[in-house]
Amino acid sequence: MRMQLILIFAGTALFLFFIYAALVSLREREQLAAKRFLSGAVLLALLFLATAFVSFDGKAFVFSLLMAGLLSGILLFLIPNGKNRRYRQVKPEGRIDERDTMFSRNELMPDTENFEDYYRRNPEKKVLDDRFRKNKGLLQKGTSQYHPFYFASADASFETIAALRNFVNGTVATERIPVEEEEISRYIKNWSKKLGAVDCGITELQDYHIYSTGGRGERYGQKFVKSHRFAIAFTVEMNHEMIQTAPAGTVVMESGQQYLESGRIAIQVARFIRNLGYEARAHIDGNYEVVCPLVARDAGLGEIGRMGLLMTPKLGPRVRISVVTTNLPLMADKPLHDFSFIDACVQCKKCAEVCPSNAISFNDREIINGSLRWQINQESCFTFWTVAGTDCGRCISVCPYSHPDNGLHNLIRFGMYNSGIFRKVALKMDDVFYGRKPVPKPVPQKLQTI
Repeated sequence: MRMQLILIFAGTALFLFFIYAALVSLREREQLAAKRFLSGAVLLALLFLATAFVSFDGKAFVFSLLMAGLLSGILLFLIPNGKNRRYRQVKPEGRIDERDTMFSRNELMPDTENFEDYYRRNPEKKVLDDRFRKNKGLLQKGTSQYHPFYFASADASFETIAALRNFVNGTVATERIPVEEEEISRYIKNWSKKLGAVDCGITELQDYHIYSTGGRGERYGQKFVKSHRFAIAFTVEMNHEMIQTAPAGTVVMESGQQYLESGRIAIQVARFIRNLGYEARAHIDGNYEVVCPLVARDAGLGEIGRMGLLMTPKLGPRVRISVVTTNLPLMADKPLHDFSFIDACVQCKKCAEVCPSNAISFNDREIINGSLRWQINQESCFTFWTVAGTDCGRCISVCPYSHPDNGLHNLIRFGMYNSGIFRKVALKMDDVFYGRKPVPKPVPQKLQTI
């Protein structure tokens, strides 16, 4: 009788969990996952009920196996295991020249002084760049993902961001208000979240955070120097439903919207700091003097993953980042130094498999500029963008950490952080329930035009 009660209780608990997971999946438009969770619920219920009510030889042995499996799963989830859950980050030795980024190279116009200067210094890059210049380009008619409404919406966001660039800096109030480091740091974090940030972190500004030389617009060729002591990083969420359509036009539409949102927050916070009498500059899309992912990593907001993007604890790479640099006295946060992200990226490789441009490496991390990291092929990535007309986002959409911030996925994220063995199993299960190469989801119905 006791065996029967235990089987009924355990089977019911597992059944309800899988039904809950199926319902969550339906809300997320994950039909494959919903079907497989529902199938799992039925199979587990039948297995436990059959063991509880059907008489057969070896019943005690089957009971022992079921309980051992269930207990092992719980222990795997709860008990920390695996060495190096925290690790020491190797800091870059040099600084990045913004002129080498694809956005800067895309702005170079033939027969101009900057064009001739850049390719005279980097002749090997001209052959690569001539390839993307033959294509239609980002947000252009004739690209594979062209849609007049989605592209015009994205353009509206980027044009608004461009209009805000005049506000990244400004006059500092003549009266300086005394502040206490811990209090003002806490206030900025809380206020930024009220403004729409998912998270906010603070770090001491390092030389390698700063571009060595500007590469875009009027900043081309300008040498950047460290003039502020602290950097404040903000992350904003990109909508999961929109990102799941990658590489459709709705992805660049969402990307532009969140670049705008993160920039707005940075501009407001920078203005606030200047009102207190301290220097502050906002770093927003198209007007960065710092490398945002490096600042955000050192500010404790995440780790840099295989795809070269910031991996955050609750949203994975599904974020956009902005930064404010300042001389306001602040209290710096500690980096996460969370090995679980790195270990997951070492094993997973899903982003590399689905990348339409083969720009993401399957190899282990390498020492690049003194830092141990992955390096994407930015030329291949950007060239695909100019064919699709969007900023793609396939790597973000399939990342196991990109699932929505809810009870089901946060439970799995905890297990992945807590246990190396659970992490390995969870990555395999992500393939089982969501597919190794999941197909892009349809455009959200509220945005469909047909």
